[in-house]
Amino acid sequence: MALLKIARLGHPIIRGKTESVSKEELQTPEIQNLIDSMIETMRDANGVGIAAPQVHSPKRIIVIEVSPDNPRYPQKGLIPLTVIVNPTIVSQSDDYEQDWEGCLSVPDLRGKVPRSTSLQVSGRDRDGNPLEFEAKGFFARVIQHEVDHLEGKVYLDRLPDMRTLTFSREYEKYWKSKE
Repeated sequence: MALLKIARLGHPIIRGKTESVSKEELQTPEIQNLIDSMIETMRDANGVGIAAPQVHSPKRIIVIEVSPDNPRYPQKGLIPLTVIVNPTIVSQSDDYEQDWEGCLSVPDLRGKVPRSTSLQVSGRDRDGNPLEFEAKGFFARVIQHEVDHLEGKVYLDRLPDMRTLTFSREYEKYWKSKE
């Protein structure tokens, strides 16, 4: 396990395509170490999710967690550590909610992004077992955000109104208290 360098917007890997991980490859020490390092890097950066391209790996892997001690999202509730390999959004609700998002690869900025409020998700866990579940609310938002990274997209691509784009410091000062 090691802290990994987070790729920032502008690095080609952020806009690149990703490769599926086979069940055999998933069992290799390299991929298992990548997953452990992604978790450590996400936690160290106080993120709630991170996708493999954000740590310079073109693999279809995302990790998500919201712990009670995360200072960036204390109001969002808990999400247990979730590792999804080759995630697919099978279906999503037609109900959308607009909320603030930020990104470890686009530091110090936030913007209001519309996302589906619930999803059906499939993929594999880190042991290669099939996953199928429904995600709602903030968990659904984070999954959509991280899956976007696997498609070479960032939340800025989904902003319907660029006027909501704000620096984190100004968000904390002027907008967070209105939420």
